Amino acid sequence: MERTLAIIKPDGVARGIIGEVIQRLESNKLKITAMKMVKMNQEQAKGFYAVHEERPFFDSLTYFMSSGPIVVMVLEGENAIAKYREIMGATDYRQADEGTIRKDFATDIEKNVVHGSDSPETAVIEIAYFFNRFELIH
Repeated sequence: MERTLAIIKPDGVARGIIGEVIQRLESNKLKITAMKMVKMNQEQAKGFYAVHEERPFFDSLTYFMSSGPIVVMVLEGENAIAKYREIMGATDYRQADEGTIRKDFATDIEKNVVHGSDSPETAVIEIAYFFNRFELIH
């Protein structure tokens, strides 16, 4: 079984679609093994997105991600990373497939409702950023 980090971003939380996102995950056989709502400050968001520090969108991304509460989850399942990325849809919601979370709910490229790990290595780092070993259900 593979694990990945999933985040419902501030726009998804503010719009009240947490349940819809969770329903899509569970109906696609992704098991939630940890979940909580947190509010990052901008320094915490900068730490999480440090890999993008040199990118032109870094400041706006970290400002947005610290603008309201987020829901962080650890998902587990067979090919969980690829499966969740398929359910999310392309980062640019205009290029996302029909029926994906981003195609159905995103309002711009940054306010695209969800985040997911892009590799097993990234998943380990991202999960550890939000969850300690006592919070992970095995």
